[in-house]
Amino acid sequence: MAARTTPPFRADHVGSLLRPQALLRARDDFAAKKITAEELRAVEDDAIRSVVAMQEEVGLQTATDGEFRRTAWHMDFIYALGGIDPAPEKLKVHFRNEAGDVDFMSAALKVHDKVRLDETIFADHFRALQGFVTKNTPKLTIPSPSKVHYRGGPASIDPGVYPDPEEFWSDLSAAYAEQVRRIGELGCTYLQFDDTSLAYLNDPAQRAMINERGDDAEHMHLRYIKQINAALAGRPEGMTITTHMCRGNFRSSWAAEGGYDFVAEALFGELGVDGFFLEFDDARSGGFEPLRYVPKDKLVVLGLVTTKRGELESKDTLKRRIEEASKFIDLDQLCLSPQCGFSSTVEGNALTYDDEVAKLRLIVEIAEEVWG
Repeated sequence: MAARTTPPFRADHVGSLLRPQALLRARDDFAAKKITAEELRAVEDDAIRSVVAMQEEVGLQTATDGEFRRTAWHMDFIYALGGIDPAPEKLKVHFRNEAGDVDFMSAALKVHDKVRLDETIFADHFRALQGFVTKNTPKLTIPSPSKVHYRGGPASIDPGVYPDPEEFWSDLSAAYAEQVRRIGELGCTYLQFDDTSLAYLNDPAQRAMINERGDDAEHMHLRYIKQINAALAGRPEGMTITTHMCRGNFRSSWAAEGGYDFVAEALFGELGVDGFFLEFDDARSGGFEPLRYVPKDKLVVLGLVTTKRGELESKDTLKRRIEEASKFIDLDQLCLSPQCGFSSTVEGNALTYDDEVAKLRLIVEIAEEVWG
């Protein structure tokens, strides 16, 4: 079976990577006004140049900047959209892991004006990444438009600005469509929409929360699919767009549980992306049965290698799980990756840089042995 020359690749990864200590110190120094923005950017450039070289050295075909210039995978982008600002109140997201509970506190958001794209978000990030890669395909990751709504719900949208919710959805998708168009003009051929909401909605507890705040949890995934498709309607020719779905990733903890069964038929059958990065690293993610809904022209990147702990997976176990998945979807439609990023926020997960490199290298080796 042939290796892939276009993304997603047989061996791929989600996006975020562990921040080096020098970068974390520089961020703290910048926040304390001990260094300038230019000095911080120089440290970021050095860190990204090094991590791009690592991705190429382990044998990956794509490279990201590790999201090194961000505080979190989603909010840096969302706050850069016109009409959206941080809200004064704090939003608590409840996470859990094997050891107990972890709460993530973040500023909420407020849609206070018409949603729009004032400037191309992460344009300078992507240009820099293009300059650092020597052979790999540069990939840009951004949060899905669903995250703008899922994070705060109707209460986050000023009814004086959007008395008709349909206008909000139309403006949001239009802003995203313009972002996609502009990123394409910069030469981006690999774009990823990260969307935890479409995985969260498989969890009955999350659906109960959505209902309690006044949304229709039973049909919310259909709305999100519709809006993402609107954002992708005019995407540039030659651009591969994937989506990544997980159940939360903060300091090796998660926020939701449950297989993809609730959203699978509509998600795989209707979402207009080229590939799905799916979390499958443990029992929280359910079985592979929902993959039977994936059309023949779509790819699935199996997130079998966990980023939540450093222990390296067994090759035999990974190969056996790929074989299990191939009972529901053709092997040629499958690829392999970690289940999520290694550092969705600056804090990172509970593993080391060496663990990260070993896991990425393992993914490359497995992909070569399974697909050639």
